[in-house]
Amino acid sequence: MDISYILEDLNDAQRDAVTLENQHGLILAGAGSGKTRVLVHRIAWIIEVMRVSAYHILAVTFTNKAAKEMRGRVDALIGNQSQGITLGTFHGIAYRLLRAHYQEVGLPQSFQILDADDQKRVIKRLLKAHELDEAQWPHRQVQAFINSEKEEGRRPHHIDAGHNPYVQQMVALYQAYETQCQRSGLVDFAELLLRAHELWLKNPQVLAHYQARFNYILVDEFQDTNSLQYAWLRVLAGGIGKLFIVGDDDQSIYGWRGAKIENIRRFSEDFCDVKTVRLEQNYRSTGMILAAANHLIAHNQDRMGKHLWSAGDAGDPIQLYEAFNEIDEVRYVCNQIEAWCEQGGKRSGVAVLYRSNAQSRNMEQALIQAQIPYRVYGGLRFYDRAEIKDVLAYCRLLVNRTDDAAFERVYNHPPRGIGNKTIEQIRAMARAEQVSLWQAAKQLVDAGLTARAKTAVMGFLSLIEVLDEQTTDTALSDLMIQVIARSGLQLYFEKDTSEQGQSRLENIDELINAVTGFKPMATTEGLDAQPEAMAAFEMNQFDSPLAEFLAQAALEAGEQQADKWDDCVQLMTLHAAKGLEFPLVFMIGLEEGLFPSQQSQEDAYRLEEERRLAYVGITRAEQKLVICYANRRRLHGSEFYPMPSRFIKELPSDCVQVVRLTGSVQAYGQAGYHSSSRQPSQVNETGFGVGENVFHQKFGQGMVMATEGAGEHARVQVNFKHAGTKWLVTAFAKLEKC
Repeated sequence: MDISYILEDLNDAQRDAVTLENQHGLILAGAGSGKTRVLVHRIAWIIEVMRVSAYHILAVTFTNKAAKEMRGRVDALIGNQSQGITLGTFHGIAYRLLRAHYQEVGLPQSFQILDADDQKRVIKRLLKAHELDEAQWPHRQVQAFINSEKEEGRRPHHIDAGHNPYVQQMVALYQAYETQCQRSGLVDFAELLLRAHELWLKNPQVLAHYQARFNYILVDEFQDTNSLQYAWLRVLAGGIGKLFIVGDDDQSIYGWRGAKIENIRRFSEDFCDVKTVRLEQNYRSTGMILAAANHLIAHNQDRMGKHLWSAGDAGDPIQLYEAFNEIDEVRYVCNQIEAWCEQGGKRSGVAVLYRSNAQSRNMEQALIQAQIPYRVYGGLRFYDRAEIKDVLAYCRLLVNRTDDAAFERVYNHPPRGIGNKTIEQIRAMARAEQVSLWQAAKQLVDAGLTARAKTAVMGFLSLIEVLDEQTTDTALSDLMIQVIARSGLQLYFEKDTSEQGQSRLENIDELINAVTGFKPMATTEGLDAQPEAMAAFEMNQFDSPLAEFLAQAALEAGEQQADKWDDCVQLMTLHAAKGLEFPLVFMIGLEEGLFPSQQSQEDAYRLEEERRLAYVGITRAEQKLVICYANRRRLHGSEFYPMPSRFIKELPSDCVQVVRLTGSVQAYGQAGYHSSSRQPSQVNETGFGVGENVFHQKFGQGMVMATEGAGEHARVQVNFKHAGTKWLVTAFAKLEKC
């Protein structure tokens, strides 16, 4: 039998994995090492060479996209021989099991799946039924508690709440939620796996049937399995099935989502006769990029060990840009993207990666100004995010009480006791009287509401009125901070301790940064008209800086985001980038406190996961990698002067070329730094260029960081060595070029 088509184009390690004998296999597949190819060809080997029926093969992935790709490649390789393979995600396979055995697991035949939004609504109704204030018991926190307990295989009666009132209440809500779901025939995603696991444990005859059926079990991305998924696989394999797991402990980055890196590390202890194969040849990145990735990840302890290498070119060194601030950082990225395109590169081959979603705002704004099409991969643009819309809706009501859309969004968010019956009364009054919801609410406060409803509505109306009193004499950034705090949104989001909750808080902080850096447009800028005409123009301007900021935010939100099939730059978090690859990759914001995050700096376990995340980011790059950090960054509404990320220091010196604040490019080699010339940006209408060294009689020496305007209105932002950063009008500053 000719099996060349199965083994051809495989390297030695891949061939060892594919042709594994009848035993368990642990395939440590490095980034870009062809793990999907190995899985597909392993299935072909089992069917064609080992003469095993496809009926006896189970292949498990983590995403439907991965399952679809694997199915297509298996079909293309062995054709009709693949018919009968059970291939899908953990949740998809569990769902099929429960459909087939609904009676054994105590479900109605017509049970339905709850998605995350449906689950949220069920929990919110339970909180209301238990008369619990959602400000103190956020639904997201309850949802996270229930899902995490299920993923550990625990029902309410398994949890020892002790004398802890918080845990006792959570367990009571978990029990009530289970009762509600059972009564309604509803199953959430975590429940799918838990019921499927319980199916094995409580029905030995059913388990024996599937153990006899699935002799060969292949699992992709094994490092991302949680406790329940691993337990499910162990029970199913039993003493008969042969597990073939593919994963990479160096790419385990979902600990916050329940993934257990310990699963892949203990596999060889939990199963006998395991053969380990390391896939280390990389087909994606240049030698320089791989050397940097290897050197970085070597700083983690308890690794299973791999060393990526490539038979291709060494490639260019990694570019390391030291930005003046976050604005200079994104400008530099835009300039590099434009240069890439001028040299024939496609925008779709460019990815900008960041640790936190909040970092996308400056990048989006810079790309819009540079007219570079972009798309936020797997997420929403900054001003489309729910928490940003929440804050801005409050601000819109301060500017315009008749904004019904803003009223609808925030009248009971966070919850303040304005129920469905009350809001329906307000809506009915507004329709009948042809007035705004705000006016209708005021009228109903005077007559028509119950005492309890009246108190709740009056509280909301008074909140807006009190905040409005601050709009005249309060700085825009301080006003925004007050809106966020006094509305209750800050406390509401702080109660959500999940990664998503933290991301919302970071986005709100970034909104404060946006407001702090906002400069209202001069009303007469660019006009050459008579005073009367200019006065008439000013009459049509915004009533307040807040109104102008809201208009700018709306315009940015209204910018058309490029479709996924357009030639556009991809923006994404480092987590979202896993599994993807791009010719040119930018990693921005590599500073202590940002990446690695503040929370992980004192936690060795979390710090190692952050380092694995940096490793994932580096290995997304095929040809060119650019890493950026800023000497100054605005965070949480304040200026910070962060240290460069420790991950930068952990890169090998001979793989990095540094662009420094001093305006020179320095190659950092074994012999140390050696400079080559780099000119400041071109002098513009202000008479100065970004990067120029200047001298001021009072403030001393400094460097130009930004420029604005022209003529007598020209302004420059200068970072002085001893006096800090200042904006100066060039007509009066008498700056001298050094």
